[in-house]
Amino acid sequence: MCGLLYTNINFEKEDFLRALKLMHHRGPDASGHYFYNQHKFGHNRLKILDLNDISNQPFFSQDRRYLIIYNGEIFNFRELAKEHKLNLQTSSDTEVLLELYIKFGEGMLQMLNGMFAFIIYDSQNDELFIARDRLGIKPLYLYEKGNEIIISSEINAIVYLNNEVQLDDIGKRQYLKLRTFFNNRTIYKDIKFFPAGHYMKSGKIKKYWEYPEGSQKPPSIDELNELVTNAVNRWKIADVPVGSFLSGGLDSTIVTALSNTQHSWTSGFHSMNEFEWGKLASTHIKTEHHELLVDKDQFRDTLDHMIKVRREPLSVPNEVMLFLMSKQASEYNTVIMAGEGADEIFFGYDRIFRWAFSAKEWNLEQFTKLYAYGAEDDYEIIDEIITPFQQKFKKPIDIVSAFFQTDHLHGLLRRLDNSTMLASIEARVPFVDHTLIERLAGVPFDWKMENGIVKSPLKKAFSSYIPKEIIDRKKVGFPVPLELIDFNIDKSRSNNYDDWLNYNLDQLSLNN
Repeated sequence: MCGLLYTNINFEKEDFLRALKLMHHRGPDASGHYFYNQHKFGHNRLKILDLNDISNQPFFSQDRRYLIIYNGEIFNFRELAKEHKLNLQTSSDTEVLLELYIKFGEGMLQMLNGMFAFIIYDSQNDELFIARDRLGIKPLYLYEKGNEIIISSEINAIVYLNNEVQLDDIGKRQYLKLRTFFNNRTIYKDIKFFPAGHYMKSGKIKKYWEYPEGSQKPPSIDELNELVTNAVNRWKIADVPVGSFLSGGLDSTIVTALSNTQHSWTSGFHSMNEFEWGKLASTHIKTEHHELLVDKDQFRDTLDHMIKVRREPLSVPNEVMLFLMSKQASEYNTVIMAGEGADEIFFGYDRIFRWAFSAKEWNLEQFTKLYAYGAEDDYEIIDEIITPFQQKFKKPIDIVSAFFQTDHLHGLLRRLDNSTMLASIEARVPFVDHTLIERLAGVPFDWKMENGIVKSPLKKAFSSYIPKEIIDRKKVGFPVPLELIDFNIDKSRSNNYDDWLNYNLDQLSLNN
């Protein structure tokens, strides 16, 4: 839903507004800014809930003491407004969010169901309150040097305002080995991710949510059906048309069927696609299905464009496909439903989860072999990202489960948000609903993979919704034939995925 920008640095007004405009795609429906003393607030709005201009941002409390800039959606905002008898002037979740903070302070974060990144300013106390959702569905980048800060929904605005930032050696090593970033690092020194599940108040960052520890009994199949159905129903609320990505895989088919969208979308290459499966699912669910065929030249040109606009490398090749599909979908839909998160909850990456379950002790080399993409050995980088989980969990299956549900998932959520918002549409991920994640954390491996069947409970819960062929289908990734793309990389030093990673970094350096 939007892009936000804040700084307390004394930039010229024109420079600040140019930086805000770099994120115009995140909110083409309205743009606003407000300067107060050293504080500069900017916001680009994509209208999804309450389409009235009165809900444009920066948004002020009725007494004008408080201001909010906000990206995301609070899916239970109507229930919260009613429960706490809020006196509202709009029908937006933005005002509900602000009023809840005024009434409850940081305690309001525990009440929220949704995806969000926001800044609230209290002009009376000259105090900022910054928060990001539990799993990091919505992005938030932070540049901090002494008392000077820049906070943005995208990294490009920060790079523009501070063009002296340099690439980070550790971030680069993470990317070349793992195709994305961990421990809140980015590709740049001094620019970090604001941590998911945290808030900042009085200049101090504190955690308000973490992945649950311990074991619990699994839900019944009826309870699981209800959990997922309720999550989809919550996450599809909008005052604009809602569509769905539909590859014909289990997760996207369930989400599409439950959300009852009119339009569905898939993309692929002539030599590698899932069109047959998408069409099968669409026919069964009865959506108006759209297929986007991409060729290698279009792929390369789009990749170059995305790196140039975003000022950071892409993590996986299917980000390009997601963006092109989102551009086409934006002609019909402003919101798109997606199946991200199901593999992390239900152990869909069965090879690595089977290893973790059977392993008697942690083996860094084996984990690296199963998880890492880059060809070069860099065990130090892998050890760094896994150590926090080893300190908290003892069994390999618990370490891998927590890692995938938080840090690995974060990379997938960044891929999805970056690709869809670049096309001015918002992706929704109901499998990342925190109530679903908390209920399924710590349930036995044998339940999630009963009789060795991947996602067995999910298949049981929704067998009546989707074709048997999709129930029985083996999991595949989002296919992109990298061997067809000419990256002009020295083949003697890389494989296809190294070509992809190095090309991204080369293009980034050219654009910087």
